[in-house]
Order: sequence, then structure tokens, then C-alpha cells
Amino acid sequence: MILRSNWIFGCLMLTILLGSCGVYSFTGAAIEGKTIQIEFIENNARIIAPALSPTLTEKLRQRIVSQTSLTQVNSDKADYNLSGQITSYEVTVASLAGTETSSKNRLSVTISIIFQNKLNEKQSFTQSLHDLKIFQQIKAYKALNLV
Repeated sequence: MILRSNWIFGCLMLTILLGSCGVYSFTGAAIEGKTIQIEFIENNARIIAPALSPTLTEKLRQRIVSQTSLTQVNSDKADYNLSGQITSYEVTVASLAGTETSSKNRLSVTISIIFQNKLNEKQSFTQSLHDLKIFQQIKAYKALNLV
């Protein structure tokens, strides 16, 4: 139960990580195209969390559609294509409380993103994004109503 809770919390933290990353800020940018194809973000990390890939992909789609004028399409004829993979995902102990329990955990995530601009290939890029967050385990479980 605790391991499953870690994965669920990890999925939520990952969407927060993407939101805090400067690369994913869509406000203030001039967007030439009208459509984007956002492919499923595969989890190729050593640890597989079943809900991580679908949650990340859906949150990314929602964020792009809600913060831009782009329309999500499932076609190779889209103006932009976004794909990628989760290359690393780990939850480790950041600090201990007492002798056997963790008071804080560290979530570390690395994602490789491929952005293809079909209107201007010079603006296409591949980038690896890495971030980590430290969270208190008990507070996280209470916030998720898992305790």
C-alpha cells in the first residue's frame, strides 16, 4: 500500500515538476501553427509506475491546450509534434526520523523531450529535463487521503 501511494504521489509530483519548468511556460510566446500532435510519453525508466505515463501525457496535453491556441490532433499533418520518454524516476529517502522511518523523500525525474516544429525546422529540439523535489511523506499521504 505504501509503495503504491509513493507511485501515485510521484505521478502528481511529476505534473508539478513540469509546471515549474521554464521550458513548459507557454505564456507570452508567439505561436505560428494551429495544431499539435502530442504522442504518448513512454516510461523507459528502470522503475515502472503504471499510472505515470498516462498521467503525464494527459496533464501535458491539458496544459498545452489550455495555455495556448493550439488544437490537439492525432495526425502526422500537425504543425508541431511533441514526443518523449521518461528515462529516470526514483523516490529515495532524503532524511530519517528516528531509526527506521523516512521523514522526507526525494523524487527525482528525468524526461527526454523531442519537439518538432514542422513550420520551421530550425526551432525543433531534443532536450533532457531533470528535476527533483523533496516532500514530507506523511503530509503527502494525508493530502492524497491515503492515510
